[in-house]
Amino acid sequence: MSDHYQHGEIECIDALRSALGPEGFRGFCAGNVVKYVWRYRHRHGVVDLTKAKQYLDWLIDDLA
Repeated sequence: MSDHYQHGEIECIDALRSALGPEGFRGFCAGNVVKYVWRYRHRHGVVDLTKAKQYLDWLIDDLA
């Protein structure tokens, strides 16, 4: 992720994982996958698909 998602020692995604708990985090990731796939044709193309892939990877890692 980009540097703007990190403050000090904490990555934003790790703070979200902790705050939301396992089920909340999985829902957050799945929702973002849907959002970025939904809009890629009308917004940022491959950039949005890359973001969707990142959230899908986090979801898969969480379930593994």
